[in-house]
Amino acid sequence: MCFDADSAPPIADNGKEVACKDLNLTSADGTSFAAFEAVAAGTGPAVVVLPDVRGLYRFYEELAVRFAQAGYDSVAIDYFGRTAGVDKRENDWDYMPHVQQTIAAGVTGDTAAAVAHLRSADPNRPIFTVGFCFGGSNSWLQAGSGHGLAGAIGFYGNPLAQYPQGTPTPIEAASDIACPVLGLMGGDDPSIPPDVIAEFDAALEEAGVSHEIVTYPHAPHSFFDRKQDDYGNESVDAWERVLKFIAANS
Repeated sequence: MCFDADSAPPIADNGKEVACKDLNLTSADGTSFAAFEAVAAGTGPAVVVLPDVRGLYRFYEELAVRFAQAGYDSVAIDYFGRTAGVDKRENDWDYMPHVQQTIAAGVTGDTAAAVAHLRSADPNRPIFTVGFCFGGSNSWLQAGSGHGLAGAIGFYGNPLAQYPQGTPTPIEAASDIACPVLGLMGGDDPSIPPDVIAEFDAALEEAGVSHEIVTYPHAPHSFFDRKQDDYGNESVDAWERVLKFIAANS
């Protein structure tokens, strides 16, 4: 698991009003899945938020709002419409069996539905994916999945992850990536050691992918959390890099 149920993004509410609502989107295979939309202006770049293994919950809904307050319409999606339905879930729900049943085509189809929703008024709208942990790996994988993304951002995604079923690892998929990549990693994250991060960086370099991989030396996995007071500076820097990356690649 990436964040606790009571975690929240370490981004201050700037007071800007945005329109928010729950959505049910439909994937290419006909699956209905839950999503949450936060709308700033309806024009300009937009963001698809890919959650961690818990799926869609409060942290990612609030993050979608923060993106909208920064001027970027956003849709945070859930992965588990095929196995868990579209209803809101309790914080302690048993998510891992559903993670293990996710498939590459499902995540790609769900992402495509969110991209299509955000592009409904403008087919050329720049879209970025932003993911965390399981979603970080998937954000990079979606960069090579035909969505025409403007960029793919991953917080502590594992470059050697093979979830969902049927996917290559992000390292193996580096040559398929068709947009710039930003990676934001914890240097004190035993699940993603420095040699793995270096291997991903080298694979992107070899593939000719424009990329920046940033490692915060003493930060753990899931450092981007309001409860992680010791990593406030890292979180501020990471958020600034995300916004700069979007602006630079739009």
